[in-house]
This record gives sequence, structure tokens and C-alpha cells, in this order.
Amino acid sequence: MKKLNAVHKVLLIFFIVLVVHVFEALFLRLDETVVAENFVNKILGIIVIFCILVLYKWKWKDIGFSKKGFLKYTLIGIALATSTFIISYAMEILILIAQGHSVRIDVFTTSFSLIGEIQINTGIGFIALCVFFNIINVIMEEGLFRGLFTKITSTEKSMKYALILQSVLFGIWHIVTPLKDLVDGSLGVPEFVVLSIGYLILAGLMGIKWGLLYRMTGNLYVGMADHFFNNCIASNLLHVCTGSGIDEMMIIRIAIAQLISFIVVLIIATRKKTKKLSA
Repeated sequence: MKKLNAVHKVLLIFFIVLVVHVFEALFLRLDETVVAENFVNKILGIIVIFCILVLYKWKWKDIGFSKKGFLKYTLIGIALATSTFIISYAMEILILIAQGHSVRIDVFTTSFSLIGEIQINTGIGFIALCVFFNIINVIMEEGLFRGLFTKITSTEKSMKYALILQSVLFGIWHIVTPLKDLVDGSLGVPEFVVLSIGYLILAGLMGIKWGLLYRMTGNLYVGMADHFFNNCIASNLLHVCTGSGIDEMMIIRIAIAQLISFIVVLIIATRKKTKKLSA
């Protein structure tokens, strides 16, 4: 592997974890069990990170897992996510009310029964599992995409190149979600193409945002906290319910929050760069 150039190394690692991700989503389907989460690819990703660190004699702090500033930057990430999602939840609720819906906010997790029906789980055990698997998820995804891929790429390429590469790969990573729906027949090819482009753009912007946060702070904790809130709270636990369904506008909610936070982070990053150049 050391004979490959930096970009080829990143692409090889990405291909390995992506194959497992696709296999798990299409065949193992652990998200349709009581576990309600595809976690095998996440565990593999963490193992891959560990192996690469050992191979290159790098430490976890070299890819953003520094002991310094954990609490401070985690709280900043939570504040960023909370403030933007308050706005997006409020907009979602106002739109639903304007459409004549009676709206309520509820906390629960969902899973699938053996006959394919969605089950709502309110037990503390299910919520604890949801939190646990989402922690594993952000450790793997932030550690792999923002941490390891940036570290490897930047050994030969610019930080800007590394930022863009990991964000593109992060966008591709999320196309597995509509791919599963296409295979199951719940999406046609045109809808799959549209959703894939949407996932590529939205996840790509999120990758750039979290990459910029890593560059500005020197650690992954702001991005991890924001990522965790997006996945665990806004997507899995805190639901907007109406008489006609659950989270019918979830993608709009997430898109609004992520676009707002992306703009905020981009403005801060641009100002920091301007100050650095003028200093």
C-alpha cells in the first residue's frame, strides 16, 4: 500500500469500506432488525483506521482525536447544531400548521418487524442503543473521512484538495441509502437519480463544513457533536408527528439546518483566512 500515491491510498480504503457498507445495507439489513442500525461497516471502519495508524506509526491525535479541548469543542458543536435545528424544526412545524395539520413533537426510535411494519419503540433500552450506535457512527465517519483521509491526502496534496476529496467521497457514501430503496422497488430509476444527486450535494456540503471545522480547531470534536446531533437527535429520536404520518418533511428539516450551519461555518472560516492573510 505504501507504493500507492496518497489519493490512490484513500480511494482503496474507501472502496473497501464502501463494499462492506453496500453489502450490509442490501443483504445483512441489520437496520430492519431489533438493532435498527447497520453497524458492521462502522466497526470495520474503526478497525481500518486503527490498522492504518499502526501501519504509519501515527497516533489518534494526528487525525483529530486530541485529548485537549474535548469538552470545549464538543459543547460548541452541540450549540451549533441545537441553534440551527431549532430554526429548522420551527420552520417545519409552521409549514405543517399552515397546511392544516395538527403537529406534535415526540421522542422514540423506529425499527421493522418481521412482516415489514414499522415499529415505534419508546423504551429506554432502544434509545440507549440508538445513542450508542450513533456515537460509533460519528467516531468512524469523522475519523475516516475528515481525519484519516485528510491526513493521508495532505501528505502529497494541498489541504483544499484534501477537503474536497473527502467531501466528495462522503457524498458518494450516502448514495447507498437511495440505492437500497431502488433495489427494494420503492424508488424508480428517475427518483433514484434525483435523490442520489440530492444526497451527493447535501452530504458533500456537510463534509466540507465538518472538514472546515476540523481545519479551524485542529480536532474533530465540533464536527462530531454536530454530526451526532444531526443523526441521532434530528433523524432518529426527535420526531415531528401529524395525523398523516411521521417526519414527512425530515429531509427539508435536515437540509435547512445544514445549509444554515454551512453558511455560518463558511463565513467564520473565510474571515479567519482573511485575518491570517492580512496579519
